[in-house]
Amino acid sequence: MPGLEVLSPAGDREKLRMAVAYGADAVYLAGPSFGMRAGAGCFGQEEMAWAVDCCHSRGVKVYVTCNTIPDDEEIAALPAFLEQLAAAGADAVIAADLGVLRLCQKYAPGLAIHISTQAGVMNSETARFFHGLGASRVVLAREMSLAQIRALRDNTPPSLELEVFCHGAMCVSFSGRCLLSAYMTGRDANRGRCAQPCRWKYYLTEEKRPGAPMELVEDGGTYLYNAQDLCMIDHLPALLEAGVTSIKIEGRTKSAYYAAAVTNAYRHGADAALAGQPLDEIWSREVYKVSHRPYSTGFFFGQPGQYTADACYFSQCDVVALVEECDEAGRARLSQRNRFFPGDELELLMPGQAPVSFTAGALYDGEGASIPAANHPKMTVQTTLPLQAPPDSFLRKRRTESISGHATEPEGGL
Repeated sequence: MPGLEVLSPAGDREKLRMAVAYGADAVYLAGPSFGMRAGAGCFGQEEMAWAVDCCHSRGVKVYVTCNTIPDDEEIAALPAFLEQLAAAGADAVIAADLGVLRLCQKYAPGLAIHISTQAGVMNSETARFFHGLGASRVVLAREMSLAQIRALRDNTPPSLELEVFCHGAMCVSFSGRCLLSAYMTGRDANRGRCAQPCRWKYYLTEEKRPGAPMELVEDGGTYLYNAQDLCMIDHLPALLEAGVTSIKIEGRTKSAYYAAAVTNAYRHGADAALAGQPLDEIWSREVYKVSHRPYSTGFFFGQPGQYTADACYFSQCDVVALVEECDEAGRARLSQRNRFFPGDELELLMPGQAPVSFTAGALYDGEGASIPAANHPKMTVQTTLPLQAPPDSFLRKRRTESISGHATEPEGGL
């Protein structure tokens, strides 16, 4: 398949809908079990069928995560789940365990098999081994450099697709094989229940001084294991040249706005790379308008470094409303997400389009009565937008603090 496929997270129905609307070529999601994000929304049997129908009607593929490392008790339930996926019409299963791979071939032979990043594929021998077992794609280890990816591509069959993570949170442990969470909290990261101890602030306590913790500091910070977020929006031509097939956006537990805005940016980035054109800086700026930790380019160009000062998120914008309907004159009904006022400087984010700046006009409640502000969570607000905006467009307000200000408010309850 020609690259670059934009692969977006779909933690629940709303996030899936946003990913599809804002330009994803494929989405990845999970059922009630076997996924690496137990805290994310999941799709039961009926919801899985809905998800596949929703995506396929728009030409979007559906990949289902089965990338935990199950024990014998857990794996006994896998055949029935795989048969459900096959019946629903999913396109692929993402697997890390060899037993899971074998059961996929037995109980869902029509589904493609993608080898998860949890498998830690770092070299062409491993990639060819999985291809020989029937895998059509490998999700490469996040620790690979661009040069290593290029060499792997040169030494693997063209029919083997290569997927890499291009954006989002990074795990401090190799290929996500973390044991910290299970050791410290009893929540097994390899079964999707990570407590994220890598984001904690650490102190040292001496045996005879239990009430006198001493701060542990590295490079000026106390968050010793805290990784930066990955962002490759400005380097997609390099990924394409290296032979990458699919670029994956992390974030099934993040907001629907995140799924929309980041998918929108990488859709334009991928299209520009495929056309051999420079990326408009509008789309480079978009990724700073969602909650994120400080960005890096991961291991693609060397060591990514860490951010030990804190575990906070940063953002330039907050979502203030979601468009529910809008006519040709721009008269719109909105669902409020954060407080805003007439006269506020806002941006309108729409599927497939660059954001549009405008000044908020008069506001009215759901009954048409004039209101001084949109104060109440999810209240209906009526106003006039600068153009007709489709449903699932976002209104957002730029924060007054600097780009590096802490994200003290949510992006919006999406």
